[in-house]
Amino acid sequence: MTSSTIFSGVSPISLPPAPTGGNSPLTLRDMLFFIRMRWLWIAATTFAFLVLAGSYVLTAEPTFVANTQLVIVPQVSGSEAQRAFAEDAFIEGQLEIAKSSDVVGGTVTALGLDTDPDFVDQTPSLQDRAKNWLMGASSEPDTASQEAAGAGPRDRQPQQQIEDGRIRDRAIATLLNMMGVRRIGSSTIIEISAAASTPQKAVDIADTLARQYIQKNIAMKANASRQYSEWLTRFVSEQQRGLAEAASALASFTSNPRDQFKLAELQSATDARRTLYENTLNQLTEAKQRITYPVSDATIVSRATLPLSKARPRSTLIIAFAAAVGLGVGFALALIRHAGDRRIVRPNQIADAGGLPFVTLLATSRTSNGHSARFLAAGTGSSTAAAYPVIPGMAELSATVVGLRRKRRVVIGIVAVNPGGGASTIACELAVLSSISGAQTLLIDAAAQKSSLSKSIAPHSSTGLVDVLDNGELIRTAALPLTPTLKFLPLGKVEAVTPAIRLSSRRTQLSFADLKKEFDAIFVDISAFSASSDVNAIAPELDGVLVVTSHGHTSIDDTMHVIETLRNVGAEILGAIINHAPKRIES
Repeated sequence: MTSSTIFSGVSPISLPPAPTGGNSPLTLRDMLFFIRMRWLWIAATTFAFLVLAGSYVLTAEPTFVANTQLVIVPQVSGSEAQRAFAEDAFIEGQLEIAKSSDVVGGTVTALGLDTDPDFVDQTPSLQDRAKNWLMGASSEPDTASQEAAGAGPRDRQPQQQIEDGRIRDRAIATLLNMMGVRRIGSSTIIEISAAASTPQKAVDIADTLARQYIQKNIAMKANASRQYSEWLTRFVSEQQRGLAEAASALASFTSNPRDQFKLAELQSATDARRTLYENTLNQLTEAKQRITYPVSDATIVSRATLPLSKARPRSTLIIAFAAAVGLGVGFALALIRHAGDRRIVRPNQIADAGGLPFVTLLATSRTSNGHSARFLAAGTGSSTAAAYPVIPGMAELSATVVGLRRKRRVVIGIVAVNPGGGASTIACELAVLSSISGAQTLLIDAAAQKSSLSKSIAPHSSTGLVDVLDNGELIRTAALPLTPTLKFLPLGKVEAVTPAIRLSSRRTQLSFADLKKEFDAIFVDISAFSASSDVNAIAPELDGVLVVTSHGHTSIDDTMHVIETLRNVGAEILGAIINHAPKRIES
């Protein structure tokens, strides 16, 4: 018995036996009940995800992104369809050139990024370590260090150059991951973006990448013009020799003309050679000019500006995503917990499984002065039960029980599934309310395992139920009057066999049939089912049994085992009580 709590609310719910076949449809009430019961799981999981997201947002290094835009002028010709296709191919090629190692490496060298800790001293992630291990790259640093340790002074300079090259390659790889090049729509404008830990560094990297790309474009065009010029130089020399030969042949034939047709042919060949030579010479001059004064295909139209806010991490998006994931995971965990939870939390769990006529919820609370309720003490001299703090709301349960004795006098046993269920308190309250209604009531303590009623109401009693079973005449002195209509029969000193088992033998000096002649209602407090088998013995002698469970602690399997066991021995189960229910569930 738990004397530290009293019951501030009772909700007797008369429920029909569970229908056979099919599951009841899910209702809004079921969903609201699920949320009320499992909101802590959902809230805790969501809070955990939010804490993780918040920790990441607060500890992650901010990244700023700057953008530089360039316009590209493709040098293409042909029909409109051919030009469109050629422009797309040309711009795609320029995008790849902007991401080439020459452009990125030039930016690393120009800004000294190979000495920047953000680009060189980055700790590889777990994914990178796994990739390096699978590719056999994890042993390279050790091999290099061993070679450096075993190398002589002559080999130190090459080793240092190799190490510098590795550092530069690492910086280039890091910058490639932190930059982006894209075409804006279907226009000829491309955008170069760069990310860095500070706004100014991001601006410098974006602008330098654009300048390095333009320099690369100019260098490529100059190199192409140089190669073209070298070829034209050789071609001009060949044309010059051919022109000289044609002019010499024409001069020789002109001094001694014999065939006018031959003369016209030589004159035409010489003119063609001269025209080809002059055109090639003009192209060579233009090629040399392009080498001397190269022009890029790209022009910067918008330089990078200082970013006003960080680009990563996106705090709002991360927090919102964490909240959504937390809610989803919380609901999933709550559903799993709810589906696998066999504890009793709703009346219909017992009503549907056991086919009970009614199931009652009792909510727990404390008295207004902060002290726990106590049992009614014997010998107070009070003529009423006013001295006992009646449990608020117990009247509804009492009315339901009293209705059972409308046509006959009854003996009702109260048994809890597990110890601590509050069966003793409920038995005492039912007896008090029954006596207040005017019925001659007897409260019997038959809980041999833990006689809470006897210790609280009559701790100094010399005789009790054990003595009355041997001598029925002692009932007049053993039954202590608490009020004019309420008497209490304490347990007494139990020896080998409990009173409940002795009553079931029907060979004692006391029987319930004799007690019914004097009392209208008799309430028997019985030891918990899991602690003693007394209820199996005494239940058939009773007119009915109330099974007491504890909300959120007693499992439906244990409760059904109690109900089925009592029915097998011939007991009548009047109903069940869900004790210690939270206020929100009881309401």
